[in-house]
Amino acid sequence: MSNFSENLKGLFQFIKSKTFVKNIGIAVVLLLVFVFTLQWWLGVTTNHNQKIQVPNLHKMSLTEVTQKLDELNLDFVVVDSANYNPEYPKKSIIEQDPEAGDFVKEKRKIYLTLNPSKYRDVVIPDLNGRTRRQATTHLRSIGFKVGKDVTWVHDIGKDVVRGLKHNGKKIEPGTKLPKQTTIDLILGDGNGY
Repeated sequence: MSNFSENLKGLFQFIKSKTFVKNIGIAVVLLLVFVFTLQWWLGVTTNHNQKIQVPNLHKMSLTEVTQKLDELNLDFVVVDSANYNPEYPKKSIIEQDPEAGDFVKEKRKIYLTLNPSKYRDVVIPDLNGRTRRQATTHLRSIGFKVGKDVTWVHDIGKDVVRGLKHNGKKIEPGTKLPKQTTIDLILGDGNGY
């Protein structure tokens, strides 16, 4: 037990010594210098106070976007094409991330979504034998418009689909047409056999 008390007494004397206090002071000063140096270095390498406002790129072509973002030292990536939107020019920007007005740092990538040059093509389904209402609902659900120009054919089924037309020509199932195309129905008149 006396050995323990002597060691404890020696420890307290060392803590009270000038050497210990001097070493603690040096350690605190070095820690502060390290923290301030690290903070300064991070501020310089990450462009801490730099802010570039993202411009509004909507309805711009890729050529215009490239020029605009090069001036601001920003990069871009085209991530996707959306569904065709006739309110936007073909191959123009529909969406961007980050949004216009947000602040970013130099070399930040802006993610862009383009407007395709036309509506996406959709396969014409086989609607033969379906009712007018079923066919109309189905065609609209896949993106087509149903025209008011109905062609009636002599058939036993009233309002039963017997074919489809586009621009006055009969179209076969499996044909591809762009979305928003107007398709006219060929229906039975119910006066057959």
